[in-house]
Amino acid sequence: MSTLQWIDAKSVDEAVALLSADAHGTIAKAGGMDLLDLIKEGIVAPTRIVNLQHIDALRGVQFAQATGLRLGALTTLAEIAGNSSIRERYPALAEAAAHAATPQIRNAATIGGNLLQRPRCWYFRNELFHAARQEVGREQAQYGAIFDNSKTTMVHASTPATALLAYGASVHVAGKSGKARAIALSDFLLPPDFNRPRDTALANDEVLTHVSLPAIGANTRAAYHKQTERDSYDWPICDVAVVLTLANGKVEAAKIVAGAVAPVPRRLTASEKALVGREIDESVAAEAARAAVRGATPTEKNSYKVPILETVIRRTILAAMA
Repeated sequence: MSTLQWIDAKSVDEAVALLSADAHGTIAKAGGMDLLDLIKEGIVAPTRIVNLQHIDALRGVQFAQATGLRLGALTTLAEIAGNSSIRERYPALAEAAAHAATPQIRNAATIGGNLLQRPRCWYFRNELFHAARQEVGREQAQYGAIFDNSKTTMVHASTPATALLAYGASVHVAGKSGKARAIALSDFLLPPDFNRPRDTALANDEVLTHVSLPAIGANTRAAYHKQTERDSYDWPICDVAVVLTLANGKVEAAKIVAGAVAPVPRRLTASEKALVGREIDESVAAEAARAAVRGATPTEKNSYKVPILETVIRRTILAAMA
């Protein structure tokens, strides 16, 4: 039986130093929701775990009208879902957090860990399949990607990431000697790769410290919808976040993001262009939704996701204007 060392880090600097000393055998733990699964499933086998839960600097929600929102990496999904400032100013994020997982998991899972979790693909999570370092083929795609799926049909597991990307969020990380980086979430999330220990731009010797969202104007409208097979807890068939900036009743700027349809959350730029400069009604929303699914490359087993995604996009655009 192999031994496992557990260390409670008291500061970000201490956590970074511990990770730097053994970047391959040491893993940081936040809520631990994904890490425990990865260990049980044989995907990772750390020799040392650095517990981040005692680092107060990684906690808390801070909102300022002028600068926007700051989410400490250890902020739980339940805290995000229930925060009054987030529900008022960033409703799509609050809804995404509220519909992630179960109440028990939301009270333990952190926003940092949620963004860093690895794919929930059944094949990726199988130790024997993973050891072979094969890619998930298009034939095994009932719940998989319908875009960018030539190499893998695995989809990103985070539902809050869909809303965060629509709000233009950035991820902040700390490295050795106090070196800090701010990375746009669109650049932070990477397609799944069996040869990487994680699917983000986070280095092995860095700690995710917080997530920031820009300030939101009074003329901003937003909505989020997660479509599942069951009303109770379930992984999404797709989820959509819409953030619109209005001027004189027309769309001045639009961000529309879909999750669970590509290896990373996907900006639906064709839909965004279809909305800019126009007043939103049923026909405009339907046109934008149709534009989003053009070019989809579903497999034989997941073509059903295309009309579902189109419908969810249309409804979420209209919900943002309600």
